[in-house]
Amino acid sequence: SGSFQVFGPSHLLGILLFLILVVSIPLIAKKYLSKKYQNIVGQFIGVTVAGNYLIWVLLEILAGTFDFKIHLPFHLCRVANILIPFVLIYKNDKAYQILYFWGMSGVFQGLLTPDITNDFPHFHFFRFWIGHNGMIIALVYASVVYGMRPKIESIKRAFIALNIFLLMSIFANLILEANYFWICGKPPVKSLLDYLGPWPWYILAAEFVALLHFIVAYIPFYILDRKDRTI
Repeated sequence: SGSFQVFGPSHLLGILLFLILVVSIPLIAKKYLSKKYQNIVGQFIGVTVAGNYLIWVLLEILAGTFDFKIHLPFHLCRVANILIPFVLIYKNDKAYQILYFWGMSGVFQGLLTPDITNDFPHFHFFRFWIGHNGMIIALVYASVVYGMRPKIESIKRAFIALNIFLLMSIFANLILEANYFWICGKPPVKSLLDYLGPWPWYILAAEFVALLHFIVAYIPFYILDRKDRTI
């Protein structure tokens, strides 16, 4: 496999496949599957997304290449991957209320500026798409099939939880001399952070961008709720 190209053939195909799956899987499950099989599909999605990160860590350990500065779950997507089974398997609403905003806020960045260097069919190519876009599919599935709904007050909770995670990542970086959550420097590939100013100001700007993303992620449900009240 070569180097990943933003909006290259594999990127465009990945976006197309994601769009097909994020629409078709929840709709087919909702319309054609019994509750039992809806739960089985949900459990499979949850295990796949969480297992995607855990298998990567296991492979790094087995290969003797595990690095405390690189492979711990102090990037937001990784901890969200680990927690998603609480939503898809146990239908835990508290986990959903936070993960919905964390996951949906990163959808456009993950789609348009993937944090990836290896192209198809490299393991890291699949790991990235499953970890990021699989997360969105999981959250849409929980919303459509399980009927779970984000609450407006959960924007504040998700934002507080985000900042607690930010502080945890800062401590991890200080102890390990690492760059988790891109706090000490921007990603090696092009990302949204490139447009938010120099270090450390992009961190502060990213806080406002994250909050804006949370609000945008809630808008579809705000519209649906208003529509239901007027019927």
